[in-house]
Amino acid sequence: MIMIHQRSQLLSTCFLLTDLVLTTTAWFLAYFFYFESGWFHLEKTIPSFYLCLQRVPLLWLLCAVAYRLAAMYDVGRLRRFREEMVAVFKGSLLLALLVMARIFFLHDAYESRAGILIFWLLSVFLVLIGRRSAWAVIRTLRSHGYNQTFSIIVGAGRAARKMARALQRVSWLGIKNIGFVDERTNRLSGDLDVLGGFADLPELIEKYGVRHVFVALPLDRTDDARRVFAILSRSLVEVRMVCDVPNLAGLSLTTTNLDGLPLIGLRESPHFGLNIVFKRTMDIVLSALGLIVLAPFLSLIAVLVKLTSPGPIFYRQERCGLNGRPFHMLKFRSLRVDAEQKTGAVWAVKNDPRRTRLGAFLRQTSLDELPQLWNVLMGDMSLVGPRPERPVFIQQFSKTIPNYMARHCVKAGITGWAQVHGWRGNTSLRKRLQYDLYYITHWTPWLDLRILWMTLFHGFVHRNAY
Repeated sequence: MIMIHQRSQLLSTCFLLTDLVLTTTAWFLAYFFYFESGWFHLEKTIPSFYLCLQRVPLLWLLCAVAYRLAAMYDVGRLRRFREEMVAVFKGSLLLALLVMARIFFLHDAYESRAGILIFWLLSVFLVLIGRRSAWAVIRTLRSHGYNQTFSIIVGAGRAARKMARALQRVSWLGIKNIGFVDERTNRLSGDLDVLGGFADLPELIEKYGVRHVFVALPLDRTDDARRVFAILSRSLVEVRMVCDVPNLAGLSLTTTNLDGLPLIGLRESPHFGLNIVFKRTMDIVLSALGLIVLAPFLSLIAVLVKLTSPGPIFYRQERCGLNGRPFHMLKFRSLRVDAEQKTGAVWAVKNDPRRTRLGAFLRQTSLDELPQLWNVLMGDMSLVGPRPERPVFIQQFSKTIPNYMARHCVKAGITGWAQVHGWRGNTSLRKRLQYDLYYITHWTPWLDLRILWMTLFHGFVHRNAY
């Protein structure tokens, strides 16, 4: 255990030294870019490079303080790169503010707001590149067996198996599972390497030098979990709970703290704050552009709809979008006017006899969906999201398909992650839900752009679109 902690301290020390070198490099580069490159018009006297060199010891001191306060050296095998990016951004910003405060407070000859801004940008860039490169080397070494730590999984059920497979897939973490511990084994767990019961944990931890224990017990075994935590309280190991939550495939679990009370989020969406602003901006720009560029083509389709079938050009159908709110979705009419007078709301079928002559082609190519660009512009829909469904079907599906209503925590979309993977039309509703929930919990602007790009090749013409 002491050796493991020493390795973590050594890694943190190496990161600190590397960050000091890279930040000092950014300090010198900022001087040359601003004062020596000739790219900026300077009205005051250029300070001597000796002054820049003279401030380096103070820079190192401020670096150590700022980077430490930003938690840049909380090294952990399970720490995500996104968390490290935030830490580097905060640390570099704090460093720039400290440097600026010192320089302007003392009226230093090196005083320059633009120079400090360039220094901050360069320090963020160089430190992030350095961290990324260092972790790439470390992960490569770990995947080849170096810098390994050992773990034990408590449990022998579904969650335990999933955890073991996850550790194998992410071998670059350097966490090797030596076996399982459980007191309720059966024939289904006969292929697992069960090392003993809960009482054997301290001895196994000491024997194998275990650093990580993953408690992967079902929710109905809370008493066993309490016993395990009581036993592990006498050992210096990192303990993590693997949440075995069935029927929540696709939803991500988040943790937070409310006045000392830990909370686990089972259904949270990344669509908030600036994310919503970015997504809405993209929707407005692209939908407006699409309506303008496609205006002649949309006009042609409208004329053909009118000429090939009596009735209105557009079909307004009630669908449910964000938070389950109903709205009227626009489509080019592809069915006869009296299509639902006798049958009511029914699921589309292959070779639907209610289609018009042009309607079959419009549905097969998804061209009947293009007027929904107006719904996007008006804010009822988004370009990308789960496809909206009719209220009557939602009432049915919400009773038979677990977590179906989770689709409504974001705006409905013209295209989506499920559609570009072929799950549209008369296909598995559960599969569609699985892909929709994946999109909701993994949303990024780049995922939206990727889906739009994939729609050009996979999202229009499809054999299940009828």
